Amino acid sequence: MRVENNNQYLLEMRDITKEFPGVKALNGVTLQVRPGTVHALMGENGAGKSTLMKCLFGIYTPDGGEMYLNGQKLEHRSSKDALDMGISMIHQELHPIPHRNVAENVWLGRFPMMGIGPVQLVDEKKMFRDTEDLFRNLDMDINPKTLVGSLSVSKIQSIEIAKAVSFNSKVIVMDEPTSSLTGNEVEQLFKIIKDLKSRGVAIIYISHKMEEILRISDDVTIMRDGTKIGTWPASELTTDLIISRMVGRDLTQRFPPRYNVPEGTLLKVEGLTSPDPKSFKNVSFELKKGEILGVGGLVGSQRTELIEAIFGLRAVSSGTIEVHGKKVRIRNSLDAIRQKMALLTEERRVTGIFPVLTIHENTVISNLKRYQKPYLLLDGNKMKDDVEKSIERLRVKTPSSKQLIKNLSGGNQQKVLLARWLLTEPDILLLDEPTRGIDVGAKYEIYTIIADLAKQGKSIIMISSEMPELLGMSDRIMVMSEGRLTGIVDGENATETAIMRLAAQA
Repeated sequence: MRVENNNQYLLEMRDITKEFPGVKALNGVTLQVRPGTVHALMGENGAGKSTLMKCLFGIYTPDGGEMYLNGQKLEHRSSKDALDMGISMIHQELHPIPHRNVAENVWLGRFPMMGIGPVQLVDEKKMFRDTEDLFRNLDMDINPKTLVGSLSVSKIQSIEIAKAVSFNSKVIVMDEPTSSLTGNEVEQLFKIIKDLKSRGVAIIYISHKMEEILRISDDVTIMRDGTKIGTWPASELTTDLIISRMVGRDLTQRFPPRYNVPEGTLLKVEGLTSPDPKSFKNVSFELKKGEILGVGGLVGSQRTELIEAIFGLRAVSSGTIEVHGKKVRIRNSLDAIRQKMALLTEERRVTGIFPVLTIHENTVISNLKRYQKPYLLLDGNKMKDDVEKSIERLRVKTPSSKQLIKNLSGGNQQKVLLARWLLTEPDILLLDEPTRGIDVGAKYEIYTIIADLAKQGKSIIMISSEMPELLGMSDRIMVMSEGRLTGIVDGENATETAIMRLAAQA
């Protein structure tokens, strides 16, 4: 069925609705995208952005509404159908096949074949040649024969971008494409986007990074609570306007006020060194009671590796750790938990949540001993009470604690993970990118939780790649470069220039 599309829209989604048990995720959403433009899709976590795009890409089937590409009604039932019709998507969650090489990951499901009749084999020479040509055109320096599992998250993200481009699609959805990229890789992505626009390709761009949106977008659609608030030319918007339309209110402060004064050393690290010569080495610092110690550095600075070692997840060849003035030996995460430590990991969907379990189960799973009764039974009433209090305390948006955690927005998943660790009553919280992929409204709520914990005397180490977050939340900022601690600056007097200078030290 072909309809008149006024010759200006490449893609139209009309009155799209989608419901999940207890949640109306989309309520009559309309999206119109012009060819050769970047159309930003913005909103708080849970606003319905990713759900709308999953309907477009065939992952979900809408309960109502219609979609048109070049005036042709879309009736696709799967992601393969969407790809065949010229729609591709870079997902926020990366799901590579780690034990296969780069080329195989790029051409999965559409390998070039050779042979005669029923005897067909993968033409590996052509596959590697095509991959090299693709990367050369995109100015990406990645060896097609490298196992994907050995690459950094930023390289894997770059491969996903190349893969989406390789389909020669008319519409490319990019869901938080820069969340794991370095500064140079972000610039390279923007060059790719500019080239795609010149070919008439439409980019639907989902991001919580305001500066990116205002820099590269032509049009911006803002969603809230499953409905469309409106669409505006990007040139008419400012950061404050976007935020107020996203959250439905003005945010006068990006970070909560803090009045506590850290005092007394709670954690002391001396000369901590990894057995891997490419990782952290000779790192020494102190963490005070009630302090938020920010950790800055570029991708590859070994920040994550350092705090995972402190938590017992990575080996240490030398160095000492003291808690409350006593040297401790932390060989695994159980030892760390006994020392009243908690770790919120960088990739919550990979190493944080249990997606097939409920909010209730995800909240109590690290602290089952708290509920143990005689004969290995668990106190169900106490668990339920703790979970409900956690949901209320951290303002988790959910119809019920029985909801599967995978159905929550990223911000609410992060709140559940915080609730899980708070039930262990930790003194030291290690937070690795605690607001990655979370919208500005949910970020403020998590900032408030972190500030309240510090006020209660909890000590916090917070890794962040967002400079405003480091400057706005930290009492002191520890900067790393290539596995070395290059300096610690006072948060009150810290500047972006000073931090970047330390982060870039060879």
